[in-house]
Amino acid sequence: MNALKTAIDVAWIAFWVYWLASAVGVKEGRGSRRRIPLGGLTALSVVVLVRVFRTGSLAVHSVAVEAIGAAVFACGLAIAIWARVHLGSNWGMPMTEKAEPELVTSGPYRFVRHPIYSGLLVGLLGTAIATNPIGLIIVLVLGAYFYYAASVEEKNLTTTFPTTYPAYRARTKMLIPFVL
Repeated sequence: MNALKTAIDVAWIAFWVYWLASAVGVKEGRGSRRRIPLGGLTALSVVVLVRVFRTGSLAVHSVAVEAIGAAVFACGLAIAIWARVHLGSNWGMPMTEKAEPELVTSGPYRFVRHPIYSGLLVGLLGTAIATNPIGLIIVLVLGAYFYYAASVEEKNLTTTFPTTYPAYRARTKMLIPFVL
């Protein structure tokens, strides 16, 4: 299923091209100038690392496992894109504050407070399943980073929306619906 692995590579590249292009026109952050969204470049480098390890002895050689991984990967990217599109101009770099913030609690934000992080993690999980389980290490490291970033963002959101955000936080999980 080398074609599937190549398709996953191409899909990741297309995703990050879209992600960087969609950063144009977002609201300005408070007290900061417009920045290049380096998070996308960092994530792309992670995908490259996953590719490096896919040819090793742990590479997946099962068509069924590759197909499952591809489905998980596609679901993850779909969640991240849905969340990004739903945020519109409210999207920004991790842990930044917007000049004119809006609290978005609809769309994928009904299910988790940080669906972009969730979607990216699911996409990387699917990539690891389809290509090489060593990528799970990357999923764990990024999972820890996303948890940290989400925690910082939540402090900012609680300060910005002192009455509405705590109520939203009480009824919605952070990254995994019904779990975390």
